[in-house]
Amino acid sequence: MSVARLAAIAVPAMLLSAAPALAQSAAPKFDGANTAWILTASALVLFMTLPGLALFYAGLVRAKNVLSVMMHCVVIACLGSVLWLIAGYSLAFDGGNGGVIGSLSKMFLAGVTKDSLSGTLPEIVFFTFQMTFAIITPALMVGAYPERIRFGAVVLISALWLMLVYVPVCHWVWGEGWLMKRSVMDFAGGLVVHATAGTSALVIAAMLGPRDGFPKELRPPHNPGMAMTGAGMLWVGWYGFNGGSALTADGAAGMAIAATHISAATAGLVWMGIEYLRFGRASMIGAVTGVIAGLATVTPASGFVGPVGGLILGVCGSLVCFACVDLVKHKLKIDDSLDVFAVHGVGGILGTALVAFLAHPAMGGAGYAPGVTMGGQALTQAVGIGATVLWSAIATMVIVRVTKAMVGLRADGEAIYDGLDMSAHGERGYSLNN
Repeated sequence: MSVARLAAIAVPAMLLSAAPALAQSAAPKFDGANTAWILTASALVLFMTLPGLALFYAGLVRAKNVLSVMMHCVVIACLGSVLWLIAGYSLAFDGGNGGVIGSLSKMFLAGVTKDSLSGTLPEIVFFTFQMTFAIITPALMVGAYPERIRFGAVVLISALWLMLVYVPVCHWVWGEGWLMKRSVMDFAGGLVVHATAGTSALVIAAMLGPRDGFPKELRPPHNPGMAMTGAGMLWVGWYGFNGGSALTADGAAGMAIAATHISAATAGLVWMGIEYLRFGRASMIGAVTGVIAGLATVTPASGFVGPVGGLILGVCGSLVCFACVDLVKHKLKIDDSLDVFAVHGVGGILGTALVAFLAHPAMGGAGYAPGVTMGGQALTQAVGIGATVLWSAIATMVIVRVTKAMVGLRADGEAIYDGLDMSAHGERGYSLNN
């Protein structure tokens, strides 16, 4: 196992200043406390998708489409797990040439046993933790296209996207890829998760077309209480998402969780304040949307900043994401139905950019890799953002065109009118006769 590989696994930031000391130390040994925490974190991250994200999105759509959104989350969880086992994990984390993509030497976890180690963790535990990220990332895009997309298109887009967008970017940033070698700072997925999913969601929404009646005749969310319940589960699960990315049960995980929580709380308050100033009231949907914006914005920075950094990211994330919701829907006229790009994409990109400044020790941050200045780090972050957004957009356009040619993209008018619950799955979320 190479020093770079050990740094990617054992160092809380996966890439920064502890790497030289690591090279001089003995090979790491199994750590039971770290393993127990990552097993717990894996459960928390899966909890974010099922049931958290499923309930959050389901509450935001019309009643006749609630099960279809839940079904999208379920099928992506199943599909992503199998693809991660077959080749996703190997391509993301097993070496490779040129730092662009990994190898296939660990397809179907070839050579991985219960005794295999990745740093201080059993490799099967590291595999499982990373698998939960591979599940939730394409599931985030569900919010861009509900109430009008064919079920077969969801399946094919998600499968192709996972292998052609998520896996390469994951390798670039966390798997000894070219961005990791440049010391890009992405603690828990500002680039790997939120920038990829947000960018691709915008592309899919634009190519799919809007819902009927967009933007003036759309009905409000059918169950804000369900959305709040799902958002609460996401908030709790994010402890595993960001805190687990430390890959250790220590103060680094604790600091990441503290910064995450403060960012979410601050962003929720700011979003409610904006709504009150503009509309004279604060809504439940607005409050939880602000919380999610704060969580997305702090994700890339959570292991590099302190609680004050989380506070700043929460304020900035809420302000910028709120403005982008209006920009996408009313200026660009793109029906990104549940604001995946404006909240997740913009939040992740913003946090990835700001971490270059907030990680400075003067700001209470963890500092930079040896020899790297604030300006140099900012340039690296910009390169990472540009490459991730560009690749995600181009690859997604190709994926959508292939999907449209193979299985079709948009459900027909009658299916949309009846609701995708019944037309695609033969079930209804609610029955007033029972």
